[in-house]
Amino acid sequence: MPGKLKAKIVAGRHLPVMDRASDLTDAFVEVKFGNTTFKTDVYPKSLNPQWNSEWFKFEVDDEDLQDEPLQITVLDHDTYSANDAIGKVYIDIDPLLCSEAATVISGWLPIYDTIHGIRGEINVLVKVDLFNDLNRFRQSSCGVKFFCTTSIPRCYRAIMVHGFVEELVVNEDPEYQWIDRIRTPRASNEARQRLIFLMSGELQRKIGLKVLEMGGNAVVGYLQCFDLEGESGLVVRAIGTACTLEKISSTLPATATHPSNSSPSKDMKEPGFGEEAPGVPLSSGPPTPLRAQTFSSFSPSKSYSRQSSSSDTELSLTPKTGMGSGGSAGKEGGPLKALLRQQTQSALEQREYPFFTLAAFPPGFLLHVGGVVSARSVKLLDRIHNPDEPETRDAWWEEIRQEIKSHAKALGCHAVVGYSESTSICEEVCILSASGTAAILSSRFMQDGPLDTEHRLFEEVVSPGCGFCHIPYDELNIPFPAQLTYCYCCRRYKVPDVLFTTIDLPTEANVTGKGCLIQARLCRTKKKAQGEGNATVISNLLPFLEYELHTQLMNKLKLRGMNALFGLRIQISVGETMLLGLASATGVYLTALPSPGGIQIAGKTPSDITYEQHISNMQKKINDTIAKNKELYEINPPEVVEEIIGSPIPEPRQRSRLFRSQSESSDEVSELDLSHGKKDAFVLEIDDTDAVEDIHALLTDSPTPAGFYSCNTEIMPGIQNWTSAIQMFTSVRVFRLNANLTNQGLNKIFSDLCENLLKSLYFKLRSMVPCCLCHLNFTVAIPEDELIQVAVTAVAMSFDKEQLLENGKQSGEKTLIKAITENDEQLQFNLELNAETSAPNPLSSPKGLSEVGSHPSARASSMEKASPLPEGRSRSLRSNRSYSGSSVAVVKMTPLSFIPGAKIIKYLGIINMFFIRETTSLREEGGVSGFLHTFIAEVFAMVRAHVAALGGNAVVSYSMKECVFMENPNKNQAQCLINVSGDAVMFVRESELESTSVQTQSATTHTSNGAEGT
Repeated sequence: MPGKLKAKIVAGRHLPVMDRASDLTDAFVEVKFGNTTFKTDVYPKSLNPQWNSEWFKFEVDDEDLQDEPLQITVLDHDTYSANDAIGKVYIDIDPLLCSEAATVISGWLPIYDTIHGIRGEINVLVKVDLFNDLNRFRQSSCGVKFFCTTSIPRCYRAIMVHGFVEELVVNEDPEYQWIDRIRTPRASNEARQRLIFLMSGELQRKIGLKVLEMGGNAVVGYLQCFDLEGESGLVVRAIGTACTLEKISSTLPATATHPSNSSPSKDMKEPGFGEEAPGVPLSSGPPTPLRAQTFSSFSPSKSYSRQSSSSDTELSLTPKTGMGSGGSAGKEGGPLKALLRQQTQSALEQREYPFFTLAAFPPGFLLHVGGVVSARSVKLLDRIHNPDEPETRDAWWEEIRQEIKSHAKALGCHAVVGYSESTSICEEVCILSASGTAAILSSRFMQDGPLDTEHRLFEEVVSPGCGFCHIPYDELNIPFPAQLTYCYCCRRYKVPDVLFTTIDLPTEANVTGKGCLIQARLCRTKKKAQGEGNATVISNLLPFLEYELHTQLMNKLKLRGMNALFGLRIQISVGETMLLGLASATGVYLTALPSPGGIQIAGKTPSDITYEQHISNMQKKINDTIAKNKELYEINPPEVVEEIIGSPIPEPRQRSRLFRSQSESSDEVSELDLSHGKKDAFVLEIDDTDAVEDIHALLTDSPTPAGFYSCNTEIMPGIQNWTSAIQMFTSVRVFRLNANLTNQGLNKIFSDLCENLLKSLYFKLRSMVPCCLCHLNFTVAIPEDELIQVAVTAVAMSFDKEQLLENGKQSGEKTLIKAITENDEQLQFNLELNAETSAPNPLSSPKGLSEVGSHPSARASSMEKASPLPEGRSRSLRSNRSYSGSSVAVVKMTPLSFIPGAKIIKYLGIINMFFIRETTSLREEGGVSGFLHTFIAEVFAMVRAHVAALGGNAVVSYSMKECVFMENPNKNQAQCLINVSGDAVMFVRESELESTSVQTQSATTHTSNGAEGT
């Protein structure tokens, strides 16, 4: 009996009318955990009952505390018939099980019903008394912290990075069980929702156990996904990076004197991987089972004991083959460095998967980047017979991961960063995808003691702004064509002409100009088929689809005069009659890489004069577009001065393309000239009508309006001076296609859908100019035949073109308040300062964020600031109150891992919530648009309420992992499933830190003066 859970039901408010005779409700509450249920008294005839119950106590194992949610059900008492359900609240207990997170859950939580949505609120108090169970065979992992953020959390430092952890659990889907035919839709939805909560808790506990075995105490970059396999079953899987984290003690006066830790632009460089912040002392709390001693900042793992032998390795590895002249290994360091590499090489081979879900790293951690590695597999789903044996799905993912590992090794790398996994399911076919960036990492945080000092002494000397661009592979033995040249920064090592990665732009990277969002969109029809035939058709289409996506990306990158992609995310969605492909990335111009050549058009049939003129006109348009883009994104690379740098940069004509296979010897060099016209130009060959239309589509890509920038990474490259005003939004569009469309027609419709979505966002945010849409996350799906669904989440961040960041810091609290007030006036929905303010109707307001157009598409979007509900529902929610309850404040939500102009002082736990919403009156709720908009707004409200109950005032790293929409317009029915996640945090504004610092300094001065007088 290692744990005691206590819950108290205080009151309810704004409950719906359940008794038509009196227009009131006789409400009572059931509190259930595991198999134990308690009930409150019935509060008669009131919509705002005051129960003030006693403490309900559950004595349970800590294993159950992790697996089970606390289930609170509000019902209406009926004397002569069954009690009517009003709604439920699921409370995750896991945040209370970690000593550094929340201590109590207290506040007003929305009562949610899967048919009617939010139906009032309930005030609860939840506490946990946990007795540590030191049994070595225990099945719980209490105390392991989980973080959604893909970088080291802001107020922690990484003592050690252990590596990849993964797990999956399977079960039968209640929606497809035989009993579903006789039970109500509400009962079916609730059974499904409860099962998913249980599976999610079990998965988190099992991942935590693996982390404890490796010797860690946290999971960073935690990515959890649901695979709804229909009749085959339900799979919940998760991946993450196991770390040992240590809290940086943050006394407010100490941190306030170091604004570099909290400024929006420099926040990315906050010491998080072992570096001790100046003036910020190391935390030296009481010893725990995971940390026997306090570690020094520069030799983290000296006194650390771990159980897993595979975790005793480090990861900064170079390939066994010797580096050629283009390799970045060099010969500095002598035999000691070679010995170090040999030891780390053999050590890593014991590790199963050297993968990291982190996408942002501190300076110096990322030594070299090889490029993107990805793998896809098409599988036929079979029914899950035994939920306790998920071997089949495990074997599928093992194949994919082994392939990724071999691809990374072929690039001379022994780690994969920015790693992610995804699936797309249609009927009985499932496409499994995995991707990441092959890299060589510094071993500083992945090794045991003695080598640490030596490695720091003999670490490669590379320019901090260009080192990660240097190729980690041997240029004479690479299995693909590559065009290499000497680095334009240091002139010592070779770099590729183009670099694709799935990570965020490193903070130390030298960038010329600004970045921009680059998207490749593709739609391909396929024949309807069943079973193995369908899987074969998809398998044959996939390689060509991915190749065309990469070609589009390359074309658009060259058209913008850039040479690198960051944050690359390729999604493949499968439907009955089509395949969708969407690739999103942020293009930048890396100073270390060579300037990209232009795009040269080559025609195969130049006999006709008109045809030649047509090609000439297109060539001119392309050249003009490239020149305009270079001016727009301020791409003016510095001229290389030979007298200063030394030897000249090799001419493009001296570069060579090399095709190498492992059987060829390194001295057999086959040069292949694929260029047309200028040697460094990118050639597009026109051989049919489709190619001409592709180039037209390339040129007609609508430019971003003046004053707007967009990227899918956390920070826009080239912009530093962010203001504290941010606004998150989520938008969903569902488009119904016409039958019998060609590939070209489908491509145009899909591309226009994405373009119009972006245009509508620019239009709605026009008053925030200049602003940047950061962390643009597109999710595409084919929910039904002839339906395309596109969901986008992003955050609009305004920046000051004139004022430098340093000047902004000195302006003080008054300027900050003024900026927030001014920005609040510009927002589409002002901040809610009054809980009873009625929300705008999105379908009637001219500025509403949901529109229904005349064309057959339906749209829904929701702004983070407002969480509006349509008129006609219950009163506006008051879930946006502050965690203290003393005043009403908004809980901020952002997909970023930080909040501009603020410092995160505490992480309160992970938010991982799954909601189902069903309606049998779709038209009455405003159609698809009104239904989706309402549901998304309710999800926002529930997330905010749970964060406030934990004591937080923001959600960072927020993401909508799943948004599955199903519609039956003939029966006026629709169903939607949404899964959201994020990190609940408590943050403090810089102005508050500065004022606290000033008060502390004045108090110190007063004390010292008094001492002198004495």
